[in-house]
Amino acid sequence: MFAAKRVTGSKAEIYDELARQLRGLLEGERDLIANAANTAALIWELLPDLNWAGFYFMKGGELVLGPFQGKPACVRIAVGRGVCGTAVQRRASVVVPDVHAFPGHIPCDSASNSELVVPLIKEGVVHGVLDLDSPKLGRFDDEDRAACERLVSHFLNATDF
Repeated sequence: MFAAKRVTGSKAEIYDELARQLRGLLEGERDLIANAANTAALIWELLPDLNWAGFYFMKGGELVLGPFQGKPACVRIAVGRGVCGTAVQRRASVVVPDVHAFPGHIPCDSASNSELVVPLIKEGVVHGVLDLDSPKLGRFDDEDRAACERLVSHFLNATDF
């Protein structure tokens, strides 16, 4: 059985430990749903100030809800719509300090105030996104973006699509 080890310290130390634990958690498992569920749960467990952590996967040209932690969420998101759809369209991570100021934001949870979305790009194909929401304004910054892109890289390397 895997037991997540909580870490205190700097943001860099928390993300380093999260990456280490994620690699261990995903080792030897290639299943998309299993890995997405465990990745979302580990992020939810170890990162402070989140109210949603999870995945959306591309299906039929749109994003469809995958494994997550948090309140029930929007099920389908069009490419180019909201923060998640924008990350897919841009093929780049999107950091939003205040989602209420983001044009076209989709309010799945009214408690969310900031958001970070990292696209899942493997062999040039966008397979979906990792989406993190926080009730704290300005919760995510460039350090979070870079660290979450590293987490996504571990996830993609460990997972079959």
